[in-house]
Amino acid sequence: MMTDLDTFRTETRAWLAENCPPEMRKPVRSEDDVCWGGRQFKPSSPAQKDWLDKMAAKGWTVPDWPKAYGGGGLSPAETKILREEMAAIKARNPLNSFGISMLGPALLKYGTEEQKLDHLTKIARGEIRWCQGYSEPNAGSDLAGLATSAEDKGDHYLVNGQKVWTSYADKADWIFCLVRTDKTSKQGGISFVLFDMASPGVSTKPILLISGNSPFCETFFDNVEVPKVNRVYEENKGWDVAKYLLGHEREMISGMGLASSGGNPLIDGAIATVGLGHDGRLADPLLRASIALFEVRAKAFGAMSEQFIDELKAGKAHPAQPSMMKYYGTELNKGRYELMMAAGGSDALEWDSDRSRGGAIPRSWLRTKANSIEGGTSEIQLNIIAKRILELPA
Repeated sequence: MMTDLDTFRTETRAWLAENCPPEMRKPVRSEDDVCWGGRQFKPSSPAQKDWLDKMAAKGWTVPDWPKAYGGGGLSPAETKILREEMAAIKARNPLNSFGISMLGPALLKYGTEEQKLDHLTKIARGEIRWCQGYSEPNAGSDLAGLATSAEDKGDHYLVNGQKVWTSYADKADWIFCLVRTDKTSKQGGISFVLFDMASPGVSTKPILLISGNSPFCETFFDNVEVPKVNRVYEENKGWDVAKYLLGHEREMISGMGLASSGGNPLIDGAIATVGLGHDGRLADPLLRASIALFEVRAKAFGAMSEQFIDELKAGKAHPAQPSMMKYYGTELNKGRYELMMAAGGSDALEWDSDRSRGGAIPRSWLRTKANSIEGGTSEIQLNIIAKRILELPA
């Protein structure tokens, strides 16, 4: 006899087969293949737009959010089935969004009903693209030392200061931002506010990385008026929101350690470079062993990630577990691209050719160096793991 979950799986599989365009089942080849949504979003193809619209209409861009806020209202078990069935047909994620992975969970926990209804539905439909205003030139690992000020002006704050390493700030519509509303207390003087990047006084400047590409920007605030209704949670208690959001950010970053759907560029690249032996195995035994070891670690991390997500949705995850997942996930991603560079030989050094898709591998390899810095440095994550999970003495 079929259970309710069996029926849901069957119906989900049939719906995906009918509604996921064939083009959206192919591997992501470039940034153009990634849908971020937002006011400036221009679909790379009709299929990309169709896939987003269909998934958003069903609430499956955020399947586990309540239906009232644009979600699918699915249970954790149903959400997991949807994820499995999408993976089975190699379906692309219909919408990548800091609103989904970071701000959304924070608003669900700390936002007012008006804030949830206003912002979450737009996030779910891909109408607004968000960026994160956390790090500052003198407040990176010591985030609580931030200096961007928010002066109380009655019904609004006047925000002045600078953020740095603001991913996609030049493409974002809105920002969730940490500001200082009280100078007498370090962590106790921070508030969490939301505002439109088109507000007067907001400006951005891209930061170029060694890869030649960069999502990062410097972001400047010059007398920016932020209505107080856009403050999330209580004044001077934004640190609570910030810590909760960081856990979800680290969960998102840890996902870099998982191999993407639609083929394995590491193995495919190695075969193209060194070829297969008479036994059908990779001809280079040392490279073969290195790749095998990496794949075992990646599979183990994938299994651990599934367990972590289940525990997180059930409210049973250790508060420091996102740090553990973020650390290992970023190390895996760096290791993957180190192997891709080793397997590619001289071909992996190509920087601008059409054959290398504009130097996709070496540029991505250089980009991975930032994985162990963004979202909290690896050193900070290891300190958290030592203190909170291993309970080692300070």
